[in-house]
Amino acid sequence: MSQSARLADYRTALTTPAARGPVIAAAVARFPIAMVGLSLLLYVQRTTGSFAVAGAVSAAGLVGLAVGSVVQGRLMDRLGPSRPIIVAAALFGLVVAATVVAVEARAAEPVLLALAFAEGLTEPMVGSASRAMWSRVLPPGPARHAAYAYEAISMEVFFVLGPAASGLLLTAPWPGTGVVVGAAGMAAGSLVFALTGTVRSWRGSTERDRAAAQGEHRGGGRGLLGALAGAGIRTVALAALGMGAVIGFIEVAVPAAATRAGQPAAGGLLLSLWSVTSVLAGVLYGRRPWPRPLHLRLPALLAAFAALVLLLAAPTTLTGLAVAMLLAGTMIAPQTTTHSAALEQVAPAGTMAEAFGWVITAIMLGLAAGQSLAGQIVERFGPPWALLAAAACGLLVAGAVWLARHTVAAGAGSAGAGRSRSAPGFRRGSRLASRS
Repeated sequence: MSQSARLADYRTALTTPAARGPVIAAAVARFPIAMVGLSLLLYVQRTTGSFAVAGAVSAAGLVGLAVGSVVQGRLMDRLGPSRPIIVAAALFGLVVAATVVAVEARAAEPVLLALAFAEGLTEPMVGSASRAMWSRVLPPGPARHAAYAYEAISMEVFFVLGPAASGLLLTAPWPGTGVVVGAAGMAAGSLVFALTGTVRSWRGSTERDRAAAQGEHRGGGRGLLGALAGAGIRTVALAALGMGAVIGFIEVAVPAAATRAGQPAAGGLLLSLWSVTSVLAGVLYGRRPWPRPLHLRLPALLAAFAALVLLLAAPTTLTGLAVAMLLAGTMIAPQTTTHSAALEQVAPAGTMAEAFGWVITAIMLGLAAGQSLAGQIVERFGPPWALLAAAACGLLVAGAVWLARHTVAAGAGSAGAGRSRSAPGFRRGSRLASRS
C-alpha cells in the first residue's frame, strides 16, 4: 500500500459503476457528521444557558459514537451493511426526536446525557461501510489508494462545511433547526446508501472467512475485542487515538484563545481553516506518500503533526494563530488516509468494517480525553499551555507507535493471502460493476 495516486486514479475510483450510487449517498449521509454534534451543543447551550451542560451532552454523544462504531462495524462484517445501517438510521431518527422533545421540556441533565449517548450509539456508521466497500469494488492498486484518500479528503470538506452550516442554521428562529436538518440528511443518505445494489450485494463474512482470518492473525476477530485482538490493528488504533487527542486539545484551546482575545466568534473560523489545508495536502500526499513503508508512515505523520502543533502555542495574535492552523492542517488528511491503508494491510479477512469502527472509536476517545484535559489546563494556565500539552501528547503517542511499528510491518507479509480470502466480496462487486 505504498502506491501513489494520480488525479486519473481518483477519477477511476469515483466513476466505477458499482461505486457511483454509494459514493453519492454516502456523501449525503456523512456531510452532517460534523454538523449534528455541534448543532446539538449549540442548541442545548441556547436552551439551557449553560456551556457546562452543553459540553457534557457533547461528550456523552462522543462516547456513544465510540461504542456504536464498533458494535455497528462488527454487525456489518457479520451481516453485511444494509440491515445494520437501516436499523441504525431508524433508531437514530427516533432518538433525535426524543432528544429535541427533552431539550424543549427542559429535562434533567441525566436524561439529556442518556439521550446524547443513545444518539451517538445509533448514528449510522456509513463511513466505516464506505471505506470497507472499496476493497470489494476495486482491485489492489493506485485506484484503491486514491479511493481511501478520497474518503479522508471528503471528511475534511465536511468538517469545513458542516460547522459553517451549523452556524448559519443557528440564526434560524428555532435553535434546534440545525439538529433536525442534519439528522434528517444523515438518516436519508444512510438509507439510500444501504439500499444501493452494491451495498445490498455485500453479504458479510461467513464462518469459514472468520476461521481463516483467525488462522492468519492469531486472536484476530475473536472474543470481545474482535478485530482489535490483532496487534497491527491495535497499533493503527493507537495512532488514531493520538491524532484524536491532539485535535481534542486544539478544539478547546483555539476557541478559548479567540475568546480571550475578545473575538469569540473567530474560534469556529479558526478551526475550519486547518481543514482547508488538510484537503489540499490530502490530494498532494496521495500522489507521493512518504515515508513509503506504512509501518514508518504512521509514527512519522503523527510526530510531524505534533511538531506543527507547537507552532500554535507561539502566536500572540489571532492572525498568527490562523497561519499556524493552516500549517498544522497539512498533517490531518495524510494521517487518516494512512490509517485506511494500514488497516487494509493488517485487518483479518472479513473484519474491515469493524476494524474501521475501532479506528473511529479511538479517534472519538482521543477527542473526548483531549477536550477534557484541555478544558482543565485552559482554566488553570491558559490556552498556550493546552497547546503545548497537545504537542507533548502527540509526540509521546508517536513514540509508542514507533515502538510497535513491527506489528504493522508483519501484516504486509500476510496481506496478499488475507485479501485473496476476501476475494468473493470483491468478485461480487466486480460482477455488479460489469452488469452496470
